[in-house]
Amino acid sequence: MSGKVIDFNEMRKGNFHWGGYVKIGIFFIIFIVLLLIIFTNVYIVKEGEYKVVRQFGEVVRIDKTPGLKAKVPFIQSVVTLPKYQMSSDVSEAEINTKDKKRMLIDNYAVWRIEDPKKLITNARTLENAETRMEEFIYSAVRSELGQLNYDEIINDEKSSRGSLNDRITEKVNELLQKDSYGISLTDVRIKRTDLPAENEESVFKRMISERESKAQEYLSKGDAKKNRIIADTDRKVKELLSTAEADAEVIRAEGEGEAAKIYNKSFSKDPDFYKLYRTLESYKKTIGDQTVIVLPSDSPYASLLMGNTK
Repeated sequence: MSGKVIDFNEMRKGNFHWGGYVKIGIFFIIFIVLLLIIFTNVYIVKEGEYKVVRQFGEVVRIDKTPGLKAKVPFIQSVVTLPKYQMSSDVSEAEINTKDKKRMLIDNYAVWRIEDPKKLITNARTLENAETRMEEFIYSAVRSELGQLNYDEIINDEKSSRGSLNDRITEKVNELLQKDSYGISLTDVRIKRTDLPAENEESVFKRMISERESKAQEYLSKGDAKKNRIIADTDRKVKELLSTAEADAEVIRAEGEGEAAKIYNKSFSKDPDFYKLYRTLESYKKTIGDQTVIVLPSDSPYASLLMGNTK
């Protein structure tokens, strides 16, 4: 059997040299790894945020000014926290008022981070700090509203919500500072007060009854005032009429007196005429349509009736 002779020397001359390409590949991989390490450990601090650098769980640095920063690879981590004010809707809660009424309170809070290191050290996360703050708010709201009657809370005219909100804010900040959570409450406000569903119907009926009672009170006051005005007007009318009648009597008396003077002056000039006038006036008073008078024919009174004036 004929065999083929292989010349290994010839094969070595035609072999491809891989060594150089392997070195280039290794260098390229190292370069990529270095770039990844650099990019993953360089971070940007933006306006309105804190960058908290932690090493083995401990806070080693807090970056507050904007710019490009770097951390130690593998052993350090970065946590971002907001620097601006935040608002939080506090969970709706049920409280009891001073007069033993149950009501639902819905609040919201405005707060901010004052010390990122304390927040990370004691609360660990932003969510934990916010949860603790809500617990403090609920406790303060329950304590403050528990000292007020239901009407004082819901009635705008009697409400002291302004000072109440200030007291709650102050009390919550004292608790947050005591536990060193690194956050502060700027303001807390009551968005809505409501009744539990099972109490609404009875309260509405009571409110209607109170409004009806108030309306009746206003009507009674109006009627009483109307009666006082009518009585006062009647009194004034009577006083005016009495004064007018008295003045009329005085004027009438003065007129009659003046008339009497005139009559006396006139009649004194002719006594016989006055006698005749008085006799004729007496006829008006004593003789009517059905008057019967029996007089002697020679009576002076009868002679006048018969037209004898001599």
